[in-house]
Amino acid sequence: MRRRAWLAGGVAVAAATAGVGLAIWRLRGGATQAETALWQMSFERPDGGSLAMASLRGRPLILNFWATWCAPCVREMPLLDRFQREQRAAGWRVVGLAIDGAAPVREYLVRLPMSFAIGLAGSGGVELTRSLGNASSALPFTVVFDREGRAFDRKRGGVQPDDLARWSRQLG
Repeated sequence: MRRRAWLAGGVAVAAATAGVGLAIWRLRGGATQAETALWQMSFERPDGGSLAMASLRGRPLILNFWATWCAPCVREMPLLDRFQREQRAAGWRVVGLAIDGAAPVREYLVRLPMSFAIGLAGSGGVELTRSLGNASSALPFTVVFDREGRAFDRKRGGVQPDDLARWSRQLG
């Protein structure tokens, strides 16, 4: 009986140590599995070709999940476009991943072209947003990545000018 208690205590201590080690590793900047997987993904572009996420690593990135049927998403697109044009020289990139079909995205971009890259995540993008911290699957959803490819901040709901200014200052 004593031996089992000692064994159970040892397992509990080992599990706690592993948990603390994982927390410290994450605080020091270790990437989550979702972040690591994201950088290996590639998305079809509405105008043809593909968008390889790995090509965007090494610079600050605003990754915005949106849809043509999402009113707050459509409202923030010109703001994200302006940020991309103004901050591109500073190394920033903006990417929009559409949780939508190719045809509606193409139609939208004909009416309102964007200077930033758009990828088609389709319905699978919903699960990607969840894995990146959007438990409610709400749109729009934005993840800001630092130069090392780690998620720096997340925002559910529409991006505001103050958000962009803060991210630019903090990751500048």
